[in-house]
Amino acid sequence: MAEEILIVDDDTRLSAMLSDYLSGNGFVVRQAPAALAGLDEIRRREPDAVILDIMLPDLDGFEACRRIRAFSDVPVLMLTAKGEETDRIVGLELGADDYLPKPFSPRELLARLRAVLRRRGGQAAGAERILRFGRLEIDPASRLARIDGRDCDMTGHQFDLLVALAENAGRILSREQLMDMVRGEAFDAFDRSIDVHVSRIRAAIEDDPKHPRRIVTVRGAGYVFARRQDEER
Repeated sequence: MAEEILIVDDDTRLSAMLSDYLSGNGFVVRQAPAALAGLDEIRRREPDAVILDIMLPDLDGFEACRRIRAFSDVPVLMLTAKGEETDRIVGLELGADDYLPKPFSPRELLARLRAVLRRRGGQAAGAERILRFGRLEIDPASRLARIDGRDCDMTGHQFDLLVALAENAGRILSREQLMDMVRGEAFDAFDRSIDVHVSRIRAAIEDDPKHPRRIVTVRGAGYVFARRQDEER
């Protein structure tokens, strides 16, 4: 069955162009011209992913993303007009799975969209072992992380980043390596999105996010996921 994409954008020409392009690449596409209409569409029938513009006539994309995350974990790819770092960080902190600054090529959007969908459903083939680190349990098959049996709240992108770190426990990974692992393509070395996501993951899994013991920063090198985490201090 073809995957279904919802485009939430008031730019009718851009929406029509993207709809034609994505339809030609095997997707079923729905469109909403405003944030509230998009929210209604998601509630009516949740798509496989949402392409969400920031500049909308009723609510901005940030508020729309926040409202989506209140009732759904559908993957969200945000479109930013400026591509400024602040816009990207705010979007990621509100729960977006990825962002794409305008102007962009349809091919790049297609690649980003496929990467988001692959992260969400790519683990379905074959059972995967549960990763355990002391009180932390990571289940890639069900896409859940738990501490003492309590679910840890994070976006799909953040969960994939956590799995990439955990599967390489004890190994220092640079930001560039992590970007390649979770996105499948190289990105600007100065992009801070990895730092934003790590901060959010720490808030979900660390006993004290200000003094992390599970995901440790290695100054000038990147991050390392600790093999041993819950020993006595």
